[in-house]
Amino acid sequence: MLSSRSLFREILENDRSFQLFCSIAASGEAQGGWENTRIAALVPESLRDLAPKITKHGADEDKHGRIFKALLKKRGLEPVPVPAETDYTMLLERRGIGLMHEKLRRDEQLTENDVIVYLSHSRVTEQRASDQMAMLLDSCGDDPETGRAIRMISNDEDNHLAYCHEELLRLAAKGHEGTIRRSLRQCARAEIVVHREVSLAVMSHMGRLLDWPAVKTASLAAGIHGMYQFERFGGWRRMANLTMPERLDALGEHSPTTAPVM
Repeated sequence: MLSSRSLFREILENDRSFQLFCSIAASGEAQGGWENTRIAALVPESLRDLAPKITKHGADEDKHGRIFKALLKKRGLEPVPVPAETDYTMLLERRGIGLMHEKLRRDEQLTENDVIVYLSHSRVTEQRASDQMAMLLDSCGDDPETGRAIRMISNDEDNHLAYCHEELLRLAAKGHEGTIRRSLRQCARAEIVVHREVSLAVMSHMGRLLDWPAVKTASLAAGIHGMYQFERFGGWRRMANLTMPERLDALGEHSPTTAPVM
């Protein structure tokens, strides 16, 4: 009987699969940290009040990357190269989702529309991150090695998601609602395709490392395809709606301070 708990336990208990899992996670978080740092530096004057929050978002992502590397170090492991087909961030960029890295490398001020694109991209991807961290927490939250790290990251991801909801609703009230809705739909529909591709690639690599039988690999692939079909035929809407969060000003001046890295 396959369950997310047994699957993640198997991945986390094997050094080689744990090494790949943490390397993929650390790489993605580091990319997110760089992106947010650049966006904070380039945000337009009309939205400068967002800069400290975007900076905090980037600092959290950098922290998460360090946490995953620290988990590797505790096991006496080094990061390994991330297979291109598992690079979630870059695969989204290739589909034109979010702000392109080429644009962020230029020292040119962003527009309000650019910030909407950034926040819409973040709202969708942070939903995915929040859901995945919640699943990981349910699967291995009691593990002494990873539980504390996952709990810390999960709380941060929930804060990031709340911040995206609140700021997009604030911009919608200022007359940007149509642009925001279009951007959210475009991002959500592209994200579910990329998430399917990355999930299949990660499971393929894990299967080889853990020597899974063909029937297990096929069953997991079928589950991934099934989730994609659910999201394709309406499930994606959950990633594109906007509701005022319970956590207000989640990345503001009085938000929790950055916790120390393990």
